[in-house]
Amino acid sequence: MKTYIFFLIKIFIKSFIYVTLIILSLILILNLLNEIEFFKNYDVNSYFPLYLSILNTPSLIFEMFPFIFLISTQLFFINLLNNNEINIFKYSGLKNIKILSIIAFCSFFMGILIITLYYSFSSSLKNIYIEIKSNYSEEERHLAVVTKNGLWIKDVVNNKIKIINAEKIDDNFLLNVFISEFDQNYNVIRNIKSNKIDIKSFDWKIYEPTIYEKNDKKISDYITINSNFDYLKIQNLFSNLSSLSILNLLELRKNYKKLSYSVAEVDMQLLKLFSYPIYLLMMTIFSGIIMFNTKKFKNSTLKIVIGLFFSVIIYYMFNFFYVLGAIDKVSFLISICLPIFVLGLINFFMMYKINEK
Repeated sequence: MKTYIFFLIKIFIKSFIYVTLIILSLILILNLLNEIEFFKNYDVNSYFPLYLSILNTPSLIFEMFPFIFLISTQLFFINLLNNNEINIFKYSGLKNIKILSIIAFCSFFMGILIITLYYSFSSSLKNIYIEIKSNYSEEERHLAVVTKNGLWIKDVVNNKIKIINAEKIDDNFLLNVFISEFDQNYNVIRNIKSNKIDIKSFDWKIYEPTIYEKNDKKISDYITINSNFDYLKIQNLFSNLSSLSILNLLELRKNYKKLSYSVAEVDMQLLKLFSYPIYLLMMTIFSGIIMFNTKKFKNSTLKIVIGLFFSVIIYYMFNFFYVLGAIDKVSFLISICLPIFVLGLINFFMMYKINEK
């Protein structure tokens, strides 16, 4: 590796570490205050909110990486400008586009490491965080998960606990369903088997159920049971995808397909992760272009404010398209790829005469 490349990468990584530590500290403090507020009415150890904050912070840092890379790039160029090293490189024949390309590809490589190593680490901690926090949530009594054996629901209604297993979902119907109903001490009250249940509302309509109760078997044409879940709620209750690693997401996708459940949200999360290094690369280039175009500004704070202003606009653009994809207004491919493509076009046109800056 050429000396100047090593020198530039070293400065960029130092800037990245510095910015990351500052953002980490801020997020940890805000997270801690939030957890303290949540647990103010619970009898927990004083260190418990801090422990949960530490578990949750890495996943929040992951969401902040585009901003971290943007600010790191700005800090990188501020250091070069303050030490007049940009001009030294320029007089030595090293063009601005070359400097920008070096840190851009460094960002891309760091993005790959973030996805393959850091994300697995942060998602594991997030999963632990959700499991612990759910024990203190009112919704903890009502759970739903998807496994290779289909959809599983734990529901509590009128002091009765229902464990429901459905093999598939077809529109607003659960297919091949087995329901076990227990009292509060988990003594079996009855079991219900049905090939089809309408879950369009909170009053589930069970067609042709076979009911097993006290060693008796009874077949009915139709019965109704109350539930805390309906079709719309089931659509939106599955695992927080940020708590799942890439391997877990692939396994969940396979289970969703077995269940005949939509895999669009999982596909969106996977595509978001796979495109993340490109996103970070684009943010680095965008930040570098801003710094070259504000080179004459003496106030470094103003440069950072300008970068943050545009980064917020970019964030809302990405979030807007992600929401459109989540509600099926556009395909998941468009919702993830179009914002990156737009950002790439902006970078391309803004690079005009960058070597002359």
